[in-house]
Amino acid sequence: MPIRIPRDDVPTSPGGLLRPALTLFVVLSLVTGLLYPLAVTGVAQLAFPHQANGSLIVQGGTVVGSELIGQSFTQPSHFWGRPSATAPMPYNASASGGSNLGATNPALTDAVKARIEALRAADPGNTRPVPVDLVTTSASGLDPHISPAAAAYQSERVARARGLPVGQVQALVQQHTDTPWLGLLGEPRVNVLALNLALDSLSNK
Repeated sequence: MPIRIPRDDVPTSPGGLLRPALTLFVVLSLVTGLLYPLAVTGVAQLAFPHQANGSLIVQGGTVVGSELIGQSFTQPSHFWGRPSATAPMPYNASASGGSNLGATNPALTDAVKARIEALRAADPGNTRPVPVDLVTTSASGLDPHISPAAAAYQSERVARARGLPVGQVQALVQQHTDTPWLGLLGEPRVNVLALNLALDSLSNK
């Protein structure tokens, strides 16, 4: 006697699944690929326009940099940022990355020694310990900040190069020191580009 299978239990043919699959694909593509990005972009532009547009620093109507990406400063009259391992130039945003050298790698030891010697040569009278962030690169190679200790280490050199009182330079560093968010998240830090721009404005007055 043949077994009768109820119609509801008959497997659906592959052709019958195509339409709902395509419909779901189109709907999800519209939601996740168009509507959601537009909504997030709109909210960001309304609530956080400065951050949404790259945290750009503008002077005289010209973009001079971003608060999020460091720049290379080598003059004694400027504060120097954290070393960058990006190629072919420091702080290359299109080639973000660290040196990937391990703590026991001789190349890292040699690089740190060379950086310490350069700092000592630029400020021979400074016998204080060199802050670690002035001689080691960050994971991104784009770090725009240094620690307050790194800024304090350089204050006398910058003041001497600019003919300014050390106290005035130190006060400017304090003004540009960002504190942890809500007093809890992050570490105190100094944005090198913003600090150097403030120094240049001060010297031009």
